[in-house]
Amino acid sequence: MKIAVGVIVLAAASACALAQDASNPVVASAKEIFQRQSGYMIAAAEQMPADKYGYHPTPDQWTYGKIVSHVIQANFGVCGMLSGDGPGTGPAVTDTTPKDQLIPILKQSFETCQKALDGLQDSSLGGTITYFRGAKKPRARALVELVGDLEDHYSQMADYLRMNGMLPPSAKK
Repeated sequence: MKIAVGVIVLAAASACALAQDASNPVVASAKEIFQRQSGYMIAAAEQMPADKYGYHPTPDQWTYGKIVSHVIQANFGVCGMLSGDGPGTGPAVTDTTPKDQLIPILKQSFETCQKALDGLQDSSLGGTITYFRGAKKPRARALVELVGDLEDHYSQMADYLRMNGMLPPSAKK
């Protein structure tokens, strides 16, 4: 019974999304994921104490600060591709950039992406862009990369928060 209810809820949510933008169902769906994940990521970045930005569970894993700085760099790069301007660049950040400097730049990177998504049409997703390392790819590749990267890196952030005794934003009601 629970599975059937879940399927019905998913179908209703999908129908609502499609009804909101029937001419752009792919971009509309990606925007929903983007808005959810960007909200979680900003909240998670704000939640982790500044002295924990150097935290990483094992020597081979990224620090929390590296995750945040990577998301910033990826957002500017990928969203520049989505907007048609080519791989974008934002302010220089590293894994040692302090939290108080990273948070506003993270927000700026999400604003840049929101503008790129707002100008994106499903009909443009088949167009060729210059992707990382000069590769020629369809614009859809950058859109898939954007939402996939946000989900991947938010899961890292959520795990790191839990390992430090904190409940991640997505688990709060």
